[in-house]
Amino acid sequence: MTNDEVNKKYIPIIGLEIHAELNTRTKMFCGCVNNTDEVNPNHNICPVCMGHPGTLPVINKQAVKHVLKMGVAAQGNLADYTEFDRKNYFYPDIPKGYQISQFKYPLVSGGLISGVELTRVHLEEDTAKSSHDATKSVDANADKYSLVDFNRAGLPLMELVTEPVIHSAEQAVTFAKELQTLLRYLGAGEANMEKGEMRVEANISVSRADSKTPEGKLKFGTKVEVKNLNSFRAVERAIAYEIARHIDILEATEIGNTTEKIIQETRGWDETKQKTFSQRVKEDSNDYRYFPDPDLPKLKLSEIPEFSRDSLYAELPELPWQKRDRYKKDFGMKDEDAEMFVQQSLMREFFESVVSKIGTENVETIKLAINYITSDLAGLIKKTDSILEKIPVSPEAFAELIMMIKNSEVSSRGAKDTLAIIFTDGLAGNISTSAKSVAMSNGLIQKNDPEELKRILSEIIAANQSVVEDYKNGKQTALQFFVGQAMKATKGSANPELIRNTILEIIG
Repeated sequence: MTNDEVNKKYIPIIGLEIHAELNTRTKMFCGCVNNTDEVNPNHNICPVCMGHPGTLPVINKQAVKHVLKMGVAAQGNLADYTEFDRKNYFYPDIPKGYQISQFKYPLVSGGLISGVELTRVHLEEDTAKSSHDATKSVDANADKYSLVDFNRAGLPLMELVTEPVIHSAEQAVTFAKELQTLLRYLGAGEANMEKGEMRVEANISVSRADSKTPEGKLKFGTKVEVKNLNSFRAVERAIAYEIARHIDILEATEIGNTTEKIIQETRGWDETKQKTFSQRVKEDSNDYRYFPDPDLPKLKLSEIPEFSRDSLYAELPELPWQKRDRYKKDFGMKDEDAEMFVQQSLMREFFESVVSKIGTENVETIKLAINYITSDLAGLIKKTDSILEKIPVSPEAFAELIMMIKNSEVSSRGAKDTLAIIFTDGLAGNISTSAKSVAMSNGLIQKNDPEELKRILSEIIAANQSVVEDYKNGKQTALQFFVGQAMKATKGSANPELIRNTILEIIG
C-alpha cells in the first residue's frame, strides 16, 4: 500500500486548546501590575497572587469584557449566569494549590473562527513560571535546582477550546494565526508566542475512514494531548508528527507487527529532536475536583449594561475577515496583499492613510499604490536592520509620488529612486512631506521635452551605428539597447514611450 493510500485510509481529528494572556492594567484577581516584560523575578507580586491565607480575590472587569468581546466577534453565545471554580492540583507554579478557572459556566459557548467551531471560551488565572537547571555554577558537582518566578502568577488568561473538527496540521496553524490576529484587533492581547503570551495545546486522534457508529458518525480514536506549543512551526510539526505516529502504530497493529498501543496521555514537543515524548497519563476533569470558588461572587451578566451584546458589538473594530473582504471587494486586492495588510499593523495603518489622501473613489490609483507598497516599500523595509516602530515615509509624500507616477511626471525607475531617497532620509529623522521636491532636487522629474530628448538620442545613435544596422536587419532587441542608454543618460527621468517613438523617428 502506498503512502497516499495509507493516508486516505485514516482521518486525523484535532481539537485545540489555546491559552492567551489578556491585556489589562492589573492581574486577574489582585491589584498587581500586569507586565509580561518585567525582568526582575518576583517583582509584581502580592499576598493575593501568592496565595497567602486570609486573602480575598477580586474579579478583573476588563478581562471579563475582553472575553465577552471575543465571543461577540466569533458570534458565540454569551453567558447570562457565570461563576469561577477552583481547579485543584498541586504543582510548584500554583501557589494556592488550586487554580481559579471556569468549569460548568464559561463566559462564552459556541462560535466560529476561520471556519472552525468553538466549544467554549472562559477565563482563568495564569500560573507562575518555572526555570529548571538554571544554575551556572563552576562546580560541575554542584546540585542543580529549579527556580519559580511568580510575576506571571495570576495574570488574566483566556482559554479557548475548539470542537474536534480540524483535520490537518495546516488547518490548525491557520486557525491559531487567525485567533492571534483577532486578539490583536480587539486589543485583548498581543499573543506573542515567543514570549509565552499565547500557548497552544493540541488534542489529536486518528480514525479509520470506514470506522463509523450505527448513526453513521466517525468513531474517534484514542486521544493524545500535546501541550505548550509555543510557535506556529511547533504546532504544525508536532501535530504532523503525532498523526504519522498514530498511523504507523495502527498499521503495524493491523498486520501484527507491534504490541505498542496508543494510550490517552499528555505529551511534550522536543524541538531539537523534532518529535513528541510522553510526559504523563492524561487526567480527566474529575481528577481536578472542580467546585465553585466560595470567595468570588456569581455573575449575572444581564445586570451589567456594558456587557450586553449590543454594547459590546458597538465597540468592535473592523474584524480581520471583514477587512480582507473589503480590501478585495473595494480595491481588487490579491489574497497575498490583503493578508499582508491584515497581519502587519504598520503596513495596514500606512496603507489606510495613503488611501485617505488619494480618495477611495480613485480605485486605479489605489491599485498603483498597493503595488508600490507591497513591492518597493516592503523591499526597503526588509533591508533595514532595525525593527521599525513607524514607517519612515509620510503618507502625504507617498500619495504625492503615486500621483506623479500616474501623471507621468516620474518614470517607474525615477519613482523607485525617489522613494528610496525619501525612505533613507526618513530613517535619519528627516521625514519629507513632498515627493516632488525630492524628485526635482535629485533630477528625477521625467523629461518630456521632445527636442532635448532628440538631441540626446542623436548622440547615442551616432555613437552606435552597428546597433542601428542590427535593428534594421530585424534584431528588435537593438531598440531596447537605445532605450536603456537613453534612460541612463537622463538618470531615468525620460519617458520610455517618448524615447521609443523618438528613436524610430530618427533611424526610420
